[in-house]
Amino acid sequence: MALKIRLARGGSKKRPYYHIVIADVRAPRDGRFIERVGRWDPMLPKDGARVELNEERIKHWMAQGAKPTDRVLRFLDEAGIAKRPARNNPKKALPGKKAQERLDEAKAKADDASAEANDAAETPAEEAAPAEEAAAE
Repeated sequence: MALKIRLARGGSKKRPYYHIVIADVRAPRDGRFIERVGRWDPMLPKDGARVELNEERIKHWMAQGAKPTDRVLRFLDEAGIAKRPARNNPKKALPGKKAQERLDEAKAKADDASAEANDAAETPAEEAAPAEEAAAE
């Protein structure tokens, strides 16, 4: 049985409150769990006691093979129970695939428009020269 240390949501609409629980990975988020090992109240100020952890039980379950989710691992790293490796995602700030396609199309249209504008600017000068030659003859 694969175990996770994860959040189970409680609280009312727009007033979230989370229990940190040990659960089977197949159980639903707010469904059946094995043990409640902490809580997280994101509505409290950051300098307050937002997170409470039962460190002894968490260490016990991690020894049994329970894996924390990313958010819970952040809490455990803050408490000094587990180490969360630093992440680097350089592509995070880039637009999505469709947005990049739209940008490429807009750039191509702008290039075409500037090329046509350059052609239009060059054309009257070329047409004026033959007209002047015809008048001189």
